[in-house]
Amino acid sequence: MRKRFAVYGLLLAFVAGASSPSIAAEIRDIRIAASDTGTRVVLELSAPAKFSAFQLDDPGRVVLDLSRSSLKTPLPAAEAPFTALRSGKLPNSGVRLVFEIKGPVGIQTSTLAATSGKGQRLILDINSPGTARAVTAAPATPAAPVAIRPAHAPAESGRDIIIAVDAGHGGVDPGASGKRGTREKDVVLDIARALVARINREPGMKGVLTRDGDYYISHRERTLRARRAKADMFVSIHADSIPNPDVSGSSVYVLSERGASSEAARWLAERENAADLKGGIKLDDKDPVLQGVLLDLSQTASISSSLVAAEKVLLALDRIGEVRKPRVQQAGFIVLKSPDMPSMLVETAFISNRDDERKLAQPAHQTKLANAIFTGIEIYFQNNAPDGTRLAANRRSAGTDTQVELR
Repeated sequence: MRKRFAVYGLLLAFVAGASSPSIAAEIRDIRIAASDTGTRVVLELSAPAKFSAFQLDDPGRVVLDLSRSSLKTPLPAAEAPFTALRSGKLPNSGVRLVFEIKGPVGIQTSTLAATSGKGQRLILDINSPGTARAVTAAPATPAAPVAIRPAHAPAESGRDIIIAVDAGHGGVDPGASGKRGTREKDVVLDIARALVARINREPGMKGVLTRDGDYYISHRERTLRARRAKADMFVSIHADSIPNPDVSGSSVYVLSERGASSEAARWLAERENAADLKGGIKLDDKDPVLQGVLLDLSQTASISSSLVAAEKVLLALDRIGEVRKPRVQQAGFIVLKSPDMPSMLVETAFISNRDDERKLAQPAHQTKLANAIFTGIEIYFQNNAPDGTRLAANRRSAGTDTQVELR
């Protein structure tokens, strides 16, 4: 039996002359991210297009049809709750996108107007049962901002500094593998657990894991989990690999400026990101130009803080073994792209090197790596404790502004 629940909508014309139904729309980008109620699919279009969204059963599918449209971007990889994604052509130059699912869901559609440098956006929300029902699409209104933390947390509140520790890969994604069969996803989880345990032994600090088992989560979801935990820092743990088996050692990465600029555009494009930056600065009530300026300032400050913290970690790693690259590196890693949270990615060793692989599999060496990473993080926060934390209050009560360095 086939059930069909149709949701018909029209992407409204937000720019002059764009309302003509004869204008063909290009689907230039498709992004999938976790939301508070399920999963959000964002389509970036070159022009308005008529669309309809509905569900089919046996097997379960969410279908999105766009008339007079063309697909100009590859489909993203399927991840939960989708089991497969595919596309097809419809009569009269239409495009059909099919998202295969398991179990009942609710669907909602909405639109966002074009902004400078960005086209129209069609948003399809796939919600868990009971969180929402299918409704007729309407122009999207900004979601109410969700504060990361109070804008002015009182010093006497004495909250813990929170470190989000991300074990790379997991589940269907094993990461790199060594000659002995050691898998990156396994050893980095062990190191991440050891790091969180060490953080949690330190008064005034708390560690949280983005994953605590052998399962896969997307890069975006890792960052979202850190933000939901109200983390003050994000540390992603990995093990490097290269065809040359003689290469060994650790390295530390932070976000590059180029990666930051691309993420700023994405941040402003998606409704769920219209939230407070740290310090209580809201984006959703500002004009697009000011939004961009505020976000750029926040991202620049985040990269600067990341560089300082990463240097401390790299120095601590150098004390326990070989460092492959003596300076902090910068790259466009997706997991480092939170615009208001210092973030770093630690390549603990080269799993492609036999000696490094052997050490990575040893619990004693995993603990040594975790302790070194912790030392760098602790020194950074000793010198840069956020207001309202126990560590900041302790430094004020001690009456010292002396910078702490690795001994």
